[in-house]
Amino acid sequence: MRSERTEQAGRAAAPGRASIGRGQGPAVAVVALGGVLGASARYGAGLLWPTGPTAFPWTTLVVNVVGCAVIGVFLVVITEAVAPHPLLRPFFGTGVLGGFTTFSTYAVDVRRLVDHGYAARGLGYLAATLLAALTAVWAAAALTRRVLLALRARHVRRTGHGDRRTA
Repeated sequence: MRSERTEQAGRAAAPGRASIGRGQGPAVAVVALGGVLGASARYGAGLLWPTGPTAFPWTTLVVNVVGCAVIGVFLVVITEAVAPHPLLRPFFGTGVLGGFTTFSTYAVDVRRLVDHGYAARGLGYLAATLLAALTAVWAAAALTRRVLLALRARHVRRTGHGDRRTA
């Protein structure tokens, strides 16, 4: 049987420690679940569109560019259009999209190409991925903002008033 003194010592040893259910546990759980889903989708893309050891890694490039475009859309929607559930961003943004996009594989692909004597291809892939990924997130965010503005304007014309969080 634990004494009161033992329980007090246990609490003192871990100041500020919250239980899993009240602390970061739910966020960690949804990030993990989303990561499984995103990584599974990326793995599936690799099975559908395999890349040889010296071939240009189109699958990884496409996955990263599509993932970055989705990140652009998602972040604009959840920060400028809707009030999402607090776990949506960690689940989808960090988990699903973090698991789907694969910049570690991107680095391995570059190294593999260089190691196999395809330095120009590897460096071209390095530059193409960076440029395409940044362009995708920027273009998707800009397009999403335009669509949201058009939807808000349409809503105002129909109702006579607008709300930042509805369209």
